[in-house]
Amino acid sequence: MAKVRKNCAYQKLERPYTRISKYTKKNFVRGGRPHMKVIKFDMGNASKEYDTTIQLLSKRSMHIRHNSMEAARQTSNRLLEKGTNKEYHLRIKIYPHHILRENPLASGAGADRMSTGMKKSYGKSISCAARVKEGQTLMEVRINKEHLKLGKEALARAAKKFPCSCKIKVLE
Repeated sequence: MAKVRKNCAYQKLERPYTRISKYTKKNFVRGGRPHMKVIKFDMGNASKEYDTTIQLLSKRSMHIRHNSMEAARQTSNRLLEKGTNKEYHLRIKIYPHHILRENPLASGAGADRMSTGMKKSYGKSISCAARVKEGQTLMEVRINKEHLKLGKEALARAAKKFPCSCKIKVLE
């Protein structure tokens, strides 16, 4: 299993590279899309009416990778399932569209024969991430007022899994 590179390598929001060629059949992105770890974006009972909405907002613009989104989803969903008896609706409001690439350079004995350096260094797709702006909603929980404290705790636990600092906002 390949080691996951630190988030600081992909943190900045830069303009995504789009290949433009004078030959139309070479305009697409090669390498395919890597497997995304996020399984569900909607959890709980979505059809029921709830009186309170709690949002988790980002305090910074950055990339958020799919593996941190899945970790946040699992921790918050587990707490809400146990505490509210499935009387909630949790929704992830961001989607990892942006494909992260890496130009792996070989090191060690015989590396000079394998590596091409920066020649044709478009890179292989290794992961995908969501491009998040400051103040954007990351997750949202619809819940009844008696479980308000539990909903805040679930989003606080989810915030610890994201690479940015977050704030919780309660809407009536």
